[in-house]
This record gives sequence, C-alpha cells and structure tokens, in this order.
Amino acid sequence: MISRALFRAESLLQQGASAGHILGLDTGTSIASLALVSNGRIVQTIRRPVPSHGAAIPGMVDEIVGRAELSIRDLNAIAVGIGPGSFTGLRIGISYAKGLAMATGCSMVGVPSFDAIALAALDASEVGPGGLICVIFDARKGEVYAALYRVVADGLEKLSEELVVALEHLASRITEDVLLVGDSRAKDAAALIGSRGLLVAVLETGTLDLRGACVAAIGGARLSCGETERSESIEPLYVRTPDATFKRSEKDPAKTSTEVLWSSERKSSFGSI
Repeated sequence: MISRALFRAESLLQQGASAGHILGLDTGTSIASLALVSNGRIVQTIRRPVPSHGAAIPGMVDEIVGRAELSIRDLNAIAVGIGPGSFTGLRIGISYAKGLAMATGCSMVGVPSFDAIALAALDASEVGPGGLICVIFDARKGEVYAALYRVVADGLEKLSEELVVALEHLASRITEDVLLVGDSRAKDAAALIGSRGLLVAVLETGTLDLRGACVAAIGGARLSCGETERSESIEPLYVRTPDATFKRSEKDPAKTSTEVLWSSERKSSFGSI
C-alpha cells in the first residue's frame, strides 16, 4: 500500500510515537541498515556491510535491542524494507522479520525500500523544495530499478512507482538538475545526465545513516494510523518492466517530461500518512 504522502523523518517519528518500540530493518543491499525507534525518537542505529545476510541479521538485531536495554519481546512492531533490491537479501530480511513477529506476537509492516532511501537522502542532502531525487539501483542485464521524488515543503512527492528500465532510457528522460541516490549505477547515470550540462549530485546508500530509521519511521506512522498487515501477506517488491509513459504534470503543464507516470495506473504522492 502506498500512502498519499511522506513527510520528513522528524514528522513521521512524531506521528508514530504511539506505536511504541519499532525495529526498522532493510536488507536490500550489501549494507544492512537497522534502527530502533521508541516512542517517536531514534534510539539506536546500525549500518554494516554483510557478506551473508542470513548469518549477520540475527546478531545485529540482538545487538541493537541490547544496546537499547530492551529484549526482543519488548518490541511492539517490526518495519521491514520490501525492496526493490537484492532478492536474496530481501527474502532473508523479510523471512527473519516474519519469524520474529510470529515468535513475539508483535505487529509487522512492509515498507517500500526506495521510499525510506529517498527520505534518508533528503535528510542527508541540501536539496530544497522543487528539487528532484532519483533512487537508482542495478537490476542487471543493462537495466536499473528506479523511482523519482520531488522535494516539497514538508517532505516528498512521489512522481513514479518503482520500475525496471534501461539505464540510458532513464537518463534521457531526466531533464533537470537531480540528486541520484543508489549504488554504482547511480554514478553511471550521473555521467550520462551530466553530459547534457545538467547539475548532478550522487549519494551512495551506504552513507545514509538513517535508512533503517526511515523504514521504522514510515512503519510507525502507518501503524499509528491503524494500518496493519498480516505478516504472511508481506513479500518482496518484485518490479516488472512497464510500458514507460512520460506525461506532463496536471498541476503545472509547463513542467517537462521529468514529471512522469512510470506505472500506467497512477501518480502517487507522499505527504499525508
């Protein structure tokens, strides 16, 4: 489920204060990001390269809960990143979160990983209202996973659903200055976009301290609004290649084709959970 709005992390934390102790977990990349949020504030975070998610995640969860002087059974909810990203990492993270929720009886919510990454990038950068953020990861076979976000006064507006697209096709459709966030493919995209004279900045997700915290913050805000999910319904976000269509904004017809509907059904925005 995609919310109509995504506020900045601080606001989301406040919205989710009533959700209690929330473990945020994102395993979609080679750098696992975990956070513990309690009553609207970030208590602990861990960001660490992991050669094996299956071997590392249980110990990291024990570590972060122990640092907060809590036990696993003190958790009120688990928010887990559902991707897109590494299928193996996502499956391990989601499966572990399901097992933990089943063992403790706590709530569970799945959070699109790109939403948390874009929010963490907004916190880590100086992109102001009107700025463009593109999350981009390698999908192999010459393609990338991507999603576009517009910075607004109180957070982000989501301009596209997550999609799989050829890197060159994505780069050719970005017609304004942009912050690219992702893995090495973000640097490849930056070279293509920058060659047209546009200003391009790149953030690697491994540098984003708040990735796991943003997963927890989004999850907590949703839970506080009564949005719950059955753990068995939470699965990795598998992204199919759509018929990419780029349209002018209904709000501002003067906008270039950067404002798009990459999934043909709808344009969604994050702003009010």
